[in-house]
Amino acid sequence: MEQVELRFDHASQASQTHTNLSAIRQSSSGLWIAGDETATFEHLSWTGDHYGGQRTFRLADHVGLPAGPEEEADIEGLARANGFLWLVGSHSLKRRKVKSKDPEKASERLATVIREENRFILACLPLDPGTELPGPGSILAGKDNLTAALADDPHLAPFLALPGKDNGFDVEGIAVTRDRLYLGLRGPVLRGWAVVLELRPEDTGKGRLRLREPYRKHFLDLGGLGVRDMCPDGESLLLLAGPTMDLDGPVRVLRWRPGKRRGVVSGEELEAVLELPYGVGCDHPEGLARLADGRLMVVYDSPSPARITPAGGVLADVFTL
Repeated sequence: MEQVELRFDHASQASQTHTNLSAIRQSSSGLWIAGDETATFEHLSWTGDHYGGQRTFRLADHVGLPAGPEEEADIEGLARANGFLWLVGSHSLKRRKVKSKDPEKASERLATVIREENRFILACLPLDPGTELPGPGSILAGKDNLTAALADDPHLAPFLALPGKDNGFDVEGIAVTRDRLYLGLRGPVLRGWAVVLELRPEDTGKGRLRLREPYRKHFLDLGGLGVRDMCPDGESLLLLAGPTMDLDGPVRVLRWRPGKRRGVVSGEELEAVLELPYGVGCDHPEGLARLADGRLMVVYDSPSPARITPAGGVLADVFTL
């Protein structure tokens, strides 16, 4: 394993973007990066010994966000394919955190569930072939968001009213291969089986996306874990599998070959690739990307102090498969 520095500007350090990384993809000149507590996404360029030269893009400058430009979008996945950059929000509800030792106040916070509309988005942005700058894009959001299509689903509908970290519906990974788009769910996990959705969205030409045909569901035996991220690797998909609930680990990378097995996929039909390190209350693997040289990069949410560099950057791990 090697490590590489991702160096962020002062504004991102102040907003703690570098400690809330949730998604990563390689670009032609560096990395696309997203954190889960803003409504922006970032580009870092390779400088020769680290990734830096940060450029920040407001998602609201490219698509119409249902709750406006400032509310966080909880971007949990990035995909780059066919000249487009895809971004997906968690589509999850959230339960308020306990911040008081007073039992009554703590109980009140735990009873409060919040819905933020900017979390319920799937966006597609065209990338300029020369500069790879994103242009005006299209979005699946509002009354037509993904969860509306799942409202009567026998497996997933019962979990739409539950917060993500309560084994509720929670999108955390996206991968695009040819004309198929896959979304990996952190939750729900159904009796140990994780869920991956397969979609075929299309652009309506009016800044909106729609689902072209009924979605498909795939159930994968990840040993009780959910999907925390995913990325293409040739005809395969690499799955970052981790806890659905608010736990530290275990976390591992598995290979799924959709062309060979779809629908219901047993553990024996998945290939174990890597066991990933994780900390206690820190160093939670959240994003992975297969690099052009074949190595695998992993970024961490809540990085430990050992990952924070003197220049205000954060260290990502790079594994040779």
